Amino acid sequence: MNLSVDKSAALPPARVLFRFALRTAILTLFATFGSIGFGRSLAALLWMTIILCAVLGTMRRERVFTADLNHWDEMVGYVALYCAVMALNQLSGA
Repeated sequence: MNLSVDKSAALPPARVLFRFALRTAILTLFATFGSIGFGRSLAALLWMTIILCAVLGTMRRERVFTADLNHWDEMVGYVALYCAVMALNQLSGA
């Protein structure tokens, strides 16, 4: 049983970064229409995106520590954004 990831299935880093930026822009757009405030809405959407990336990375059997960018790397980026948004929410008293 071969569980290795096929190198041809890996996306180019530019495409993964574009996907990350596009998804972040969409989340920011949706957070502007949130009824609980921008910061709290963005935090909730980022949390759901973190879970989505973890599920997609698991379903696609992507390796965690590889040189290629994948859903696990996106998840780490969203965790960093989530932490930043939560810190700003705490500072603003929201």
